[in-house]
Amino acid sequence: MIKIENLSVAFEETLAVNQLNLEIYDGEILGIVGESGSGKSVTALSIMGLLSSEATIKGGSIRMGEDWLIKDGKAQDKDRLRKAQGNRMSMVFQEPMTSLNPTQKVGRQVDEVLVLHTQLEAQERYDKVLEAFRSVGLKNVEKVYDSYPHQLSGGMRQRVMIAMAIILKPELLIADEPTTALDVRVQNQIIQVLRNINKEQKTSMLFITHDLNLARRICNRIAVMKDGKLVEIGPTEEVFGNPKEPYTRKLIEAVPSRVKEKEDAPEPTAEASVNILEVRDLNVYYQEGSNSLFGQKKKRQVVENATFTLEKGETLGLVGESGCGKTSLCKAILGMNKLVDGEVKHYSIRPQMVFQDPYSSLNPAKTIGWLLQEPLRAAGKLDPACKMTDADMKAAAYDMLQKIGMPEKYFNRWPSQLSGGQRQRISIGQALITRPGLVIADEPVSALDVTIQAQIMELMQKLQEELQLSYLFISHDINVIYKMSDRIMVMKDGKIVEIGDKEVLFTNPKEEYTRLLFAES
Repeated sequence: MIKIENLSVAFEETLAVNQLNLEIYDGEILGIVGESGSGKSVTALSIMGLLSSEATIKGGSIRMGEDWLIKDGKAQDKDRLRKAQGNRMSMVFQEPMTSLNPTQKVGRQVDEVLVLHTQLEAQERYDKVLEAFRSVGLKNVEKVYDSYPHQLSGGMRQRVMIAMAIILKPELLIADEPTTALDVRVQNQIIQVLRNINKEQKTSMLFITHDLNLARRICNRIAVMKDGKLVEIGPTEEVFGNPKEPYTRKLIEAVPSRVKEKEDAPEPTAEASVNILEVRDLNVYYQEGSNSLFGQKKKRQVVENATFTLEKGETLGLVGESGCGKTSLCKAILGMNKLVDGEVKHYSIRPQMVFQDPYSSLNPAKTIGWLLQEPLRAAGKLDPACKMTDADMKAAAYDMLQKIGMPEKYFNRWPSQLSGGQRQRISIGQALITRPGLVIADEPVSALDVTIQAQIMELMQKLQEELQLSYLFISHDINVIYKMSDRIMVMKDGKIVEIGDKEVLFTNPKEEYTRLLFAES
C-alpha cells in the first residue's frame, strides 16, 4: 500500500525524520509509537502531503501503489496530490474541535468532501453523509447533520471526523492520536469504529499514538520511532512480549501498570487523618439563556449533592466519562463558579490547579522566571502579610525550578522553547510555589507521551511527600488513576456514584457503572 524509502524531513537544521524506511501493507493496521518529537506525525504529514512551509524534504521517496507521492526528495505537484488526498487516503486528527470549522454545521463540512471529489447531486450527497454518520455509530443523524461542532460531545465530534475521512472509502486512513482527549468508554467506542472500518472496508490504517496499551489492542504491527529514526518494527505481540531494543523496553516499562503497583505498594501506616477539604451536598449550576418574557435566567444543574472529604497528604482520584461533571465540580471547589449551593470547607491556603494543557495556560509572552513569580505577586496583592521582595520572589522561583527538576538556565526562556513535559513541570511549579496544601490536577498527563508521563507522575508523588500536599487528581486513564491515587471517586451524570479505597474499588466495586468503567480500561 505505502512504501517509504530513505525519507528525511528537516525543520531548519533539525532532522525530524531521518532516513526512514517503512511499509504499510494492504488491509493492515500499523501502529507508530514513540516519544514527542520522535517523528511520528511528521511521517504521517509527509504521506498526506500536508507538511508545513517550514519543513524541507531532504531526500527519499514515498510511493502509494504505483503512484509517487514524493520521489527523490521532491513532492508531486499539488493537483496530482489533491486527487489522492481525501480520495485514496485521508487523515483523522487528534483534536476535532480545532479540525472542524466552528462556524459551519458539521453535515455541510462532510458534504464538502463529496463536492470536491464527486459529481453527485445535492440529495445524493446528503444521503451519503447520513449513511457515513450511521456507519461510525452516530444516532439521530439528521440532527447531527444540522449541528455545529460545539453542540456535539468530544466523542461525537471525533466520529464526525472519522465519517469525513472514510466517506470516499479511501485505501489508507491515517489516525493521528485520535482518542487522546477522550474518556475510556468513548475511546473504546472510537477504537471499535476504526476496527470495523478496517475489517469491513479492508482499509489500511496508520495508527499514531503515545498510548502503548491502545496500540497493543488495535494494531497488527508496531513501529517504534526515536529521534526521527525507526528503532524497531514487528508483529505487535512480538514487540511487546520480546522487545529487541533497549528504547522499546524503556517505553513499555514506563506504561502505568496495576500489577506492578500492587507488588510495589507499601503497607499503609496508621495515622490520625486530618481533612484538608470537606464538601457537603454541593450543587453546581450553569446559566443558560432566558426562561421567560421577563428575561429570567434559566439554570442547568451539572453537579448534584456532591459529598466527600480529602485528607492531608492524600491523593483522591476522580474518574468518569466526559460531561459527567468532574471539571465543573473542581471549578466550584476553587470558587471559579459561584452559581452553587451546599458547603465547601477549605483547611489550606489558596488551593491551586494544574491544567491539562500547559501551552494554553502559560502566558506565551512571559519568561519562565516571570511566570513562576506571578502567583507570589498575586498572593502579595491579596494579603499584605504574604508580600515578598523582588529578590525573595526571584530566589523562590529558582528554588522551585530545582524542585521540579529543571536547570537554572530555563529561568529566562519562553514557554515556546520548552517541550510538553517541561511546560507541565512549570505549571506544577506555578501551582506549588505558594505552598497551597491542596492541588487539583485536571488531566495533567493525558497529552504527554508515556515516558514523560511517568516522569511527571513521579515528580508529583515526590513533591507530595516533600511538601505534604493533597491532590484531587482527574484522569480518564484508569491505569494512571490507579498509580496515583489512595482513594478513588467515581462520577456519573453529575453525581458521585461510588467512593472508596482504590484496591477495594478495583477488586470489588459496588456499582455496575464502576465495574463497566474499570473493565473497559
